[in-house]
Amino acid sequence: MDLKELRDQIDIIDSDILSLFMKRMELCRGVAEYKKQNNLPVFQGGREQQVIDRIKSLTNDPELENGTAALFTNIMDISKILQNRQILTDNADYSFSLPDFAGARRIGCQGTSGANSEAAARQIFGDRDFIFYRSFEDVFKAVQSGELDYGVLPVHNSTAGSVNSTYDLMAKYSVYTVTEAVVEINHCLACRDEISAAEVSMVYSHPQALAQCSEFISENHLHTGEYENTATAAAMVAESDPAQKKAAICSVDCAEKLGLHIIARDISDCALNRTRFVCISRDMQVLPDADAVSVMLKIQHTEGSLYRLLTKFYVNGMNLIRIANRPVKDGSFDVVFYLDFSGRPDDPNVKALMNDLAKNLEYFRFLGTFKAE
Repeated sequence: MDLKELRDQIDIIDSDILSLFMKRMELCRGVAEYKKQNNLPVFQGGREQQVIDRIKSLTNDPELENGTAALFTNIMDISKILQNRQILTDNADYSFSLPDFAGARRIGCQGTSGANSEAAARQIFGDRDFIFYRSFEDVFKAVQSGELDYGVLPVHNSTAGSVNSTYDLMAKYSVYTVTEAVVEINHCLACRDEISAAEVSMVYSHPQALAQCSEFISENHLHTGEYENTATAAAMVAESDPAQKKAAICSVDCAEKLGLHIIARDISDCALNRTRFVCISRDMQVLPDADAVSVMLKIQHTEGSLYRLLTKFYVNGMNLIRIANRPVKDGSFDVVFYLDFSGRPDDPNVKALMNDLAKNLEYFRFLGTFKAE
């Protein structure tokens, strides 16, 4: 047979496979209805292993045994996803309220006036008075305790990646993301007196800002010191002895507010440097136009576990917007995953998916919602 004839034969077989697949899924719907009426779990590990063992024993080519096992594992995963959608849609609900940004009186962020967090807060809340805290954790504590109505914190930068401390604190505190703001970051090098970059003894800033300006720092042979925030670093420099020749990487607005001399502008590695900030609240709140969900989860260290997790989102037609991971910090090498995906918690399919994840994963937590760009 020539190539066209071979491909024609493959097309015929593909049609047969599709027909059998559809018949199998219809039977799975019947299984789901039976399990729903009899309060049986969707996942039955013994049955799944029986199927895989049987399929491998029927595979006449040893080189294809793992391939057939993978094929039927995927088919069974799709079956389970459809069964969960049928069974779990009506399970535990995610109840929420609407945010009251206009009525909020206590809004906090980390740093001092002129910080990029303040610029993000103004995008969400307009021209208000904000409460500034020493650290990211102080903001989380204040929101969880009810001291703040809302807190605004950086979570991801387009140049340097995830703000790890924010992710770690999301795992530690019982808060929810409500919305987000994206701020254009324009870093400058600033100090008390009019000196050149070559004369600077040490430059201070948040680790993210130092990472975002790594090329400028390297080219100018600058020594760096980490600080909790770009604005607080600038405030420290403003109060330092001029003879020490300290400098800060901060925003132009912050440098001008503190009366610092700007040595160099636009020093980020990338011309378009943006940071995404999240707004958090103590209660679950969802905006009417929110169209993305954030979750945190942990999966088992088994072969194909991440692939099988991602299959759940693909089969449910939910686009994964972002994936990040952080170490558990318990002495192991385990990680937790942070996923953002398209959807709303009041959508039946999203609700079924999250109930599925909550019931079947080692750890799962719903973190909140936002409006995707």
